[in-house]
Amino acid sequence: MVTLTLETRLDGVVGGKTATALEKSFAMRTVGDLVAHYPRRYARRGELTPIASLPLGEPVTIVAEVVRANERRMQNRKGSLLEVQISDGQGTLSLTFFNQPWRVKDLTPGRRGIFAGKVGEYRGATQLANPDYELFDDEVLARHAAEMKANVPIPIYPATSTVASWQFTKIVNLVLDGLGDVPEPLPDELRGRHELASARDAIEWIHRPRSEEEYGLARRTLRMQEAFVLQAALLQQRNLVRALSATGRAPGTLLERFDASLPFERTPDQVSVGAQIERDLQGDWPMNRLVQGEVGSGKTLVALRAMLQVAESGGQSALIAPTEVLAGQHLRSIARMLGPGLAPELMPTLLTGQQPAADRRKAALRTASGQARIVVGTHALLSESTTFADLGLVVVDEQHRFGVEQREALRAKGTSPHALVLTATPIPRTVAMTVFGDLDVSTIRTMPAGRAGIQTFVAPIADKPAWFGRVWDRVAEEVVAGHQAFVVCAAIDSEALSKDEKSDDQKLEGEAERTRWGVVQVADLLSRHPAFGGIRVEILHGKMPSDEKDAVMQAFARGEIDVLVATTVVEVGVDVANASTMVILEADRFGVSQLHQLRGRVGRGGVPGLCLLVTESPAGTPARQRVEAVAATLDGFELAEVDLELRGEGDVLGDAQSGARSSLKLLRVVKDADLIAEARVVAERVLQEDPALIRHPGLEAEIERRVGIQERAAFARA
Repeated sequence: MVTLTLETRLDGVVGGKTATALEKSFAMRTVGDLVAHYPRRYARRGELTPIASLPLGEPVTIVAEVVRANERRMQNRKGSLLEVQISDGQGTLSLTFFNQPWRVKDLTPGRRGIFAGKVGEYRGATQLANPDYELFDDEVLARHAAEMKANVPIPIYPATSTVASWQFTKIVNLVLDGLGDVPEPLPDELRGRHELASARDAIEWIHRPRSEEEYGLARRTLRMQEAFVLQAALLQQRNLVRALSATGRAPGTLLERFDASLPFERTPDQVSVGAQIERDLQGDWPMNRLVQGEVGSGKTLVALRAMLQVAESGGQSALIAPTEVLAGQHLRSIARMLGPGLAPELMPTLLTGQQPAADRRKAALRTASGQARIVVGTHALLSESTTFADLGLVVVDEQHRFGVEQREALRAKGTSPHALVLTATPIPRTVAMTVFGDLDVSTIRTMPAGRAGIQTFVAPIADKPAWFGRVWDRVAEEVVAGHQAFVVCAAIDSEALSKDEKSDDQKLEGEAERTRWGVVQVADLLSRHPAFGGIRVEILHGKMPSDEKDAVMQAFARGEIDVLVATTVVEVGVDVANASTMVILEADRFGVSQLHQLRGRVGRGGVPGLCLLVTESPAGTPARQRVEAVAATLDGFELAEVDLELRGEGDVLGDAQSGARSSLKLLRVVKDADLIAEARVVAERVLQEDPALIRHPGLEAEIERRVGIQERAAFARA
């Protein structure tokens, strides 16, 4: 057999039919993809279990004697059935073999051996279907062999309907038998310090361990490999950006005029982060910075000042937002902040996919000619038809909605433009290091003065059903006082909901089985509520046409709508100073950071904010704890840590997992924080001494293999 490498295509090894099934089920194309599909757990063949106490559904190993064997034709389908009865002296058990008549010559009465399989039941009797067995003449040998096998872990793989775990085991065994040497990605010094296995042994032992110790060592080795390769890839990307030459963008009169027009003093953090960005924009290489800050902390102000600095030399800035609503909101906010003096000069322009054709053409022309020095849009900015005269700065809002490749695709429309990423979701240190390791990170913690603040209360209607009615009375009282309110639902129409429901393994204990309150149901309830007789209620959700969504948002901003019943389309960037109340129904169905984001929509002006988290989760359940954690603090950074603790490792990297990030199979960014930090330090040293990785070919090969094609192309464009 030809020696296989990690790059060898599977169709030449396992055959076209099996290779197609693996690609369809697991997106596997190469030997490297296959061996990176690790077992999810290990089973035991079972201790030498007495037949009298066999557990149903469990794998067992038995030493027994054949009592009788009988072959017969099957009645309802073609083929034969061999039934064998075995006994260990205390009980009897039936073995069944389908279409294997030759086995009757082996399994003659009186022969002893070991029998291993999964215990099933047929017509009230326990049985093993198609078990493995070995027959021995020597009783002592039989028992010794059985005990040895009982201690060998059996890998259980994530499976699909087309590729079962046992089939995957056979495929892996075939591949491992032919796999040659594997490049070593870890430096010898790091491997030696942690007493890790070689790369080839780690692959062998995670799939075919002879003991718990072997697969434990394999997991430790592969976990360190994941951390080290990811950090090296991210740092290499950062170094690539720093190797490019950027157009220096010095501040000038535009920024001076803007700062002079501000009706408030900037916060200390806005000043310090602004100074960092000002220096970056004048540097020799493109800025690549992440700014994280609470809702309302002034990230947009910081980004706008950067845009003005770029505009001074005629450069353009592009701000890409995840939704049409948010893009429109940003445009209005930027135009308002620029004021009548600066807005006509900079001509902030909106460019989205849902605009009428004439509007979009006009926006595209302004962008291509350089007339619009600030362009705000959605994914439409990434389309091939969108071109810029001199793209100097890319601003990505809410980075967790975009992968690296989208950020870099937008950057590719300029000549090494600067990049600024904004997120209102506070990011714990380990996640920042893992997901945004190629960016420099700045944090805005101080909030602007003059905010009235927000009070948050949990309305536990499972314990206190009467509170549900009180929630609506409270909303009506706020409207009568001249304020506005949001009501957020987990779905558009709960009665039409089916495929959007979470699966059981996504639910937290205590979370509602299904959504009861969609936007449609709440709007109907409020239309019949006596306290809402003169109150203007409108709905907003993502399925509405773009112009309709925009019209509703603007009407709400102008105070023409009192209560807006919406989905999470209002989660980010919607800024209505007169909105005082946020009701979140079935709050247990939302994540901690999402609840915190939604709450940040109120209390933004001089009006005190009120957030009511309505939940039916029983006290003491994780779902209820999540809601109570949000009510207990307004500190988003504290909540980010709480979120990690409550969710464990589930979806810690969120939608930012793409390319290199999706290769994380064993690494746990919370539990392995120290390991990730150490891997980063070692990776920095390796790249400092060997930037092209000439002396580390194994690491270079592993980065090449693990980092996705799309992301690799994006890295090359950066």
